Amino acid sequence: MALGRLQGLAVQTPGLAAPAPAPRRVTILGSTGSVGCSTVDLLLRDRDSFTVEALTAGANIDLLVQQALALRPRFVAIADPRCHMALKQRLAGTGIECAAGPEALVEAAERPADWVMAAIVGAAGLAPTLAAIRRGAIVALANKECLVCAGDLVLAEIARSGATLLPVDSEHSAIFQVFDFTQPETVERVTLTASGGPFREASHAHMAEATPEQAVAHPNWDMGAKISVDSASMMNKGLELIEAHYLFDLPEERIDVLVHPQSVIHSMVSYVDGSVLAQLGTPDMRTPIAYALGWPRRIAAPSPRLDLAALSQLTFEAPDLQRFPALRLARAALQTGRGAPTILNAANEVAVESFLARRIGFLDIARLVEQTLETLQGGQVGDLSDVLELDREARAQARQHLIAGF
Repeated sequence: MALGRLQGLAVQTPGLAAPAPAPRRVTILGSTGSVGCSTVDLLLRDRDSFTVEALTAGANIDLLVQQALALRPRFVAIADPRCHMALKQRLAGTGIECAAGPEALVEAAERPADWVMAAIVGAAGLAPTLAAIRRGAIVALANKECLVCAGDLVLAEIARSGATLLPVDSEHSAIFQVFDFTQPETVERVTLTASGGPFREASHAHMAEATPEQAVAHPNWDMGAKISVDSASMMNKGLELIEAHYLFDLPEERIDVLVHPQSVIHSMVSYVDGSVLAQLGTPDMRTPIAYALGWPRRIAAPSPRLDLAALSQLTFEAPDLQRFPALRLARAALQTGRGAPTILNAANEVAVESFLARRIGFLDIARLVEQTLETLQGGQVGDLSDVLELDREARAQARQHLIAGF
């Protein structure tokens, strides 16, 4: 079973595991995003249990400086080289080392932290995450694109280095918490739940006219713009389906998706005896982050407590693949294999960026992804250079379709 290999450690029953070292040395790749900020919040609530090795950001220098002054990491890196001088000036006299550029993100991942939060959004997070894996760190994976774009490569590097990979997405964390790794053969299937996003009941005509503001207004979760749009199109659930395939070593046909508007049941595992185990909680990313941050122990988190009596009912429905074709495209890409998931992800990133910039409509996102998949024939992706080259080709092809009006 994949997670037995991923962890590089024997899968342990949490109650019997050895206690985690304290203080645990932590690096956050992508500290200014929504997952990164939630991780920072948890660290600030328990300063005695954690020290911070490194923080990284894309271009949000103001928030990065604020976090650095609060957490006092040894190293900070910002992806945008134009921010380097300003970052150094604002942290002058603190003793915090500063760097900039994509290579600085990799350097941050290579520094000696016990635990690394991989929360850089998109394919940009692949190289830093692989750097952390290659040195055998515990990697809390919030960047689903790493497994979508390069699942086989990531698994191979984990097997070689003995790194530990812990899922942070609420759905995969939920499965991880109720999956019986001592008897993987008894698992019949897993079910990823989806809120349905802001357009769950919207008409096709309404979605055709949807604005970026409407698409990012998620009813349950507070997330960044890109992942919010992915949730609205259900591409996020498609990417999670591919990620679940690699994490839990299950074929596509044994991974279900079920719309659950209340976002209370985060995912389920069905067993051969008819039992279904689920993890429940309020929709707060600090819960799965805390689970990974403290693993193999559980640590306190400030998430609102679940009150089932107040909720009164939980509802479920099958996803509508006609109105949300992104889920169908993701399944097809996983079935095709080879480089198809890499192409899917790259084209989707281009499409979402174009939608947020108001260059295309909401329904054009899936259409652009499908045309790019039909145009490119993805080959095998053997190493990181193969992945990056295919990612580049897919982005270029998607942009050509945009120019042509696809």
